[in-house]
Amino acid sequence: MQLTGKVRLGIKTKKLVKELVEGEIAVIAHRDIDQLAAESLIEKKVKAIINLNPSISGKYPNLGPRRLLEAGIPMIDNVEKDLFEKLNNGDLVQIIDNKIIKDKKIIAAGEVLNQQRLEIKLEQTKENLEEELIKFVDNTLDYAKKEKELILGIDIPNIDTDLENKDVLIVVRGKDYRQDLEAVISYIRETNPILIGVDGGADALVEYGFEPDIIIGDMDSISDKILSCGAEIIVHAYPDGRAPGMKRVENLGLKAKLFPAPGTSEDIAMLLAYEKGAELIVAVGTHTTMIDFLEKGRPGMASTFLVRLKVGSRLVDAKGVNKLYQSQIKPKYVAEVLIASLIPIIAIISVSSPIHQLIKLILIKLRINIGF
Repeated sequence: MQLTGKVRLGIKTKKLVKELVEGEIAVIAHRDIDQLAAESLIEKKVKAIINLNPSISGKYPNLGPRRLLEAGIPMIDNVEKDLFEKLNNGDLVQIIDNKIIKDKKIIAAGEVLNQQRLEIKLEQTKENLEEELIKFVDNTLDYAKKEKELILGIDIPNIDTDLENKDVLIVVRGKDYRQDLEAVISYIRETNPILIGVDGGADALVEYGFEPDIIIGDMDSISDKILSCGAEIIVHAYPDGRAPGMKRVENLGLKAKLFPAPGTSEDIAMLLAYEKGAELIVAVGTHTTMIDFLEKGRPGMASTFLVRLKVGSRLVDAKGVNKLYQSQIKPKYVAEVLIASLIPIIAIISVSSPIHQLIKLILIKLRINIGF
């Protein structure tokens, strides 16, 4: 491997992708790159990735690195931790094999993550998966005891948007959120539900031509432009009332309501819809599996488990619905439509004298031109 490019540094990948320019080399410190982060880096068309942490540690089968390699993006792992101190945004560096070179000097080295090495690491995760599952279940049950107030009752903030007896669509920017959102576009257009964007889920709604009615979350992954779109803003706060996201909202000159609660922002979005009388709650892009939560850095899914118990039959999870049925237009159907459309045209021609005369004139002209 040998390439040259300008670097862009970022400890948190989801913040870095907002600043990346096509063709730059992303310098990150992301242990176990998840699929959502991988897709974001692919969209930015980065030239290469230098990771100060292992992109796949072997803890669980995270598939982000595989997506990056499939997209043809070279990766160097486990680079020296002081690389951030040796580089600035915009520096020109050269990568030769596993070495990073600046001003003709080797400043760091790491491990090239190729397809063969990746498959070996993924195979190793199978040995750890059972142990991780046991830990995950134990943590889920432990936290469920602490967060049971989500079931027994929690203070829900008063909101301006009326959800009573209405359909509510909650969009989370989780794995495969685009495919799942595309699968329910017809539902959105026909039903016109209340749209709730959970952090970056609001950006996803706007990306597909919809305006969110409510934005809820800790405000760490939504863009300033979408945050200022006019939607009602609800900031997810810690149970003790601390809300780091509120400062960002206030800095933009916006107003928001606080929702102190344990769990994830998508959990409280479902609770809000349920407690405010939504008739149906449709969730897109949510996190539901152990891998989903491990990728978010959470050791369990207690709040999600409890919330889904509470909202019960009102919830329809659209995750994976895009795989349920994929419409394909077969050539024979196209031919049948064309034939059917020609029938009325042929019928009109057969009974129309002016058209008969026009056809005769065209035939005469053709004969003259070709010499018959």
